[in-house]
Amino acid sequence: MQFGIFTVGDVTTDPTTGRTPTEAERIKAMVAIAVKAEEVGLDVFASGEHHNPPFVPSSPTTMLGYIAARTERLILSTSTTLITTNDPVKIAEDFAMLQHLADGRVDVMMGRGNTGPVYPWFGQDIRQGIPLAIENYALLHQLWREETVDWEGRFRTPLHGFTSTPRPLDGVPPFVWHGSIRSPEIAEQAAYYGDGFFANNIFWPKEHFQALIDLYRRRYAHYGHGTPEQAMVGLGGQIFMRRDSQAAVREFRPYFDNAPVYGHGPSLEEFTDQTPLTVGSPQQVIEKTLTFRESFGDYQRQLFLVDHAGLPLKTVLEQLDLLGEILPTLREEFARQRPAAVPEGPTHAARVAAAREGATPPAFDGAPASAPATRGAAS
Repeated sequence: MQFGIFTVGDVTTDPTTGRTPTEAERIKAMVAIAVKAEEVGLDVFASGEHHNPPFVPSSPTTMLGYIAARTERLILSTSTTLITTNDPVKIAEDFAMLQHLADGRVDVMMGRGNTGPVYPWFGQDIRQGIPLAIENYALLHQLWREETVDWEGRFRTPLHGFTSTPRPLDGVPPFVWHGSIRSPEIAEQAAYYGDGFFANNIFWPKEHFQALIDLYRRRYAHYGHGTPEQAMVGLGGQIFMRRDSQAAVREFRPYFDNAPVYGHGPSLEEFTDQTPLTVGSPQQVIEKTLTFRESFGDYQRQLFLVDHAGLPLKTVLEQLDLLGEILPTLREEFARQRPAAVPEGPTHAARVAAAREGATPPAFDGAPASAPATRGAAS
């Protein structure tokens, strides 16, 4: 089981002080958070991709490359790479370059994002979001696996005899997660390729994400990648801890109430009851996180959001210290319950070893013969 944190990179006013960090401060804070994540024993740091205020991570690979030089074992990922508005050729080359710089400690999460205007900013039509996601990833998948690519599609100019450079490290592309909060077509796409599916179960009740994950698991087996239980699943979550649960609620409440993404909506109590958000003691975080397995089955990666809504860097680093303290218990409990047939979280070393042994781990083998439909994929 891999544990880590993800950031959306928001620049938000601290509601308790009225101070707004500069973009430079926020960017440097994200780096400090990643370095701290490795220090406390976490496995993964992931960054979103946004091209609009109040967010700063418009170039995740730039930041992750810098973090790679400051860390030794942390897996560096995106929590969204915009497969709809980025050129697949540029994604292929950027992440292969990052692979080499980070000695393979890289994977990527494909998503469509949550900002409608980004489509015309990059010359695309939001009404084509799902077809773009499917076609662009099909090209990216091919670019990473074939030395010379001839390709023609609907949304970009054709390629003739093209080779993306550098080639993936050790001949093994970065592991790919397909992230979604609402689209069954994306769960179908992840299953088709044998890639991972990441359900960012933050804002909606668990029943919604259970349906998406169940669909992904069934279709993963349908395409011949393994049993439903062997599918690669990742989950999001949000936590805020203090030694005393009442102190945690008091401290976090003003941040929750004024957060751009969910402030002025349901109360903190309603939100924690209906979603994975946990605000309380370390023991409460342990107990609620362990219930995720009951809802979604055994899974491979758990990422927590800890640095949003204007929380100051000092507080975020304190959260990471507390997370580091409960990490051994979480690892032990998840490992104790995990059946032997359920795979561990993906690493470059394990996937290279499997490739050399002639195995076909998820996201390494070729895709099935027929592509998923752009509409009605859940049927």
